[in-house]
Amino acid sequence: MDIRSRLGLRAVINVSGTMTGLGASIVAAPVVDAVAEVLPQFVEIDDLQRHASTTIAAACGSESGYITASCSAAITLSIAATMTGDDPGLIERLPDTTGLANEVVVQTGHLVNYGAPIDQAIRLAGARAVPVGAATEAHAYQLAAAISERTTAALFVVSHHAVNYGLIPLEAFIEIAHAKGVPVIVDAASEYDLKRFIAAGADLALYSAHKFLGGPTAGIVAGRKALVRAAYFQNGGIGRGMKVGKEGIVGAIAALEQWARRDHEAVRAREHGYLTLWEDALKRCPGVRTQIDPDPTGNPLDRLKVSIDPRVARTTAWDLADALARPRNASRPVIVRDHEAELHYFFLDPCNLHPGEEHVVLERLLAELHFARDSREPAVTPFHARDAKRATARKNWPD
Repeated sequence: MDIRSRLGLRAVINVSGTMTGLGASIVAAPVVDAVAEVLPQFVEIDDLQRHASTTIAAACGSESGYITASCSAAITLSIAATMTGDDPGLIERLPDTTGLANEVVVQTGHLVNYGAPIDQAIRLAGARAVPVGAATEAHAYQLAAAISERTTAALFVVSHHAVNYGLIPLEAFIEIAHAKGVPVIVDAASEYDLKRFIAAGADLALYSAHKFLGGPTAGIVAGRKALVRAAYFQNGGIGRGMKVGKEGIVGAIAALEQWARRDHEAVRAREHGYLTLWEDALKRCPGVRTQIDPDPTGNPLDRLKVSIDPRVARTTAWDLADALARPRNASRPVIVRDHEAELHYFFLDPCNLHPGEEHVVLERLLAELHFARDSREPAVTPFHARDAKRATARKNWPD
């Protein structure tokens, strides 16, 4: 039996992407093997992290690196590093930052929620976020004015959650911060290009091992040796609760090595085949409009944007997404990328499909669209009701 069946879990199909709430990604077989190999063994973690540092440096073009529990943990520990350096007394004092520079400048359009508010990751270190500009507009002079003697770091966020227009671009952001003597940390959790941010001048670049890299849950910190060391030493302070085990470190190393060997062009070709399969079928459905959209942060992948006209399709984008996720019969649950469903569209992300699941996704989509079209009453509910229902359901956990 599938382990999900043994545990009483639904065998969902993920066309949402590398989402933590769905288990992030398919872990590559060589990574699984490496994790299984180290689990029964004892290792000296400092030495294992030294090996990780060498691997990260080669993969990211950085001086050094280390593995932590997640990219969110990496944000907190990297900010802590800028405040304490490698001083053990200061490290043990956090999150008390009395007398320390403890402000982190970040563009307002980058204050995202990735499952938790990013400014909370800042506050966990004992620092506070200083917003720069407005949600959809920020300028260089505003960043320069926000930096003072109290500033410890500048945080730049690369995410599909962030506003992707009207803000200060990375290169200008780094130039302004460095002119003021402030280190720049880049949250690049879901980014493909492991060398871009260090090459652009970032002092630290942070990645998730468990997203596109296809590793176990872990965060990767890459950057200047002194800052990486100071971030690693937070394991003797606030980082203790964010520690990563031998399996996470070895798995992240294996994921980085596997990434370098991956045939990215073949993966893109396979995913494009899924997109065209879906697009060719869905464009014939009344009230449905499709287009292949590039990734908003510049990753080399596309998704299928599925727009729903409720007047013709007799359902909304969010009602269709919910019907796919909660089938009325024994059909496979399909989870789409519906962060923007209230704008009457969702996305189909092909990056985490097992062979054959692309056809199940299409079958489920067509079945739900036909059901809505043939129903006596339209399947149209207010979006705010859906939001409230989800919040209520979450509060009932674990029931």
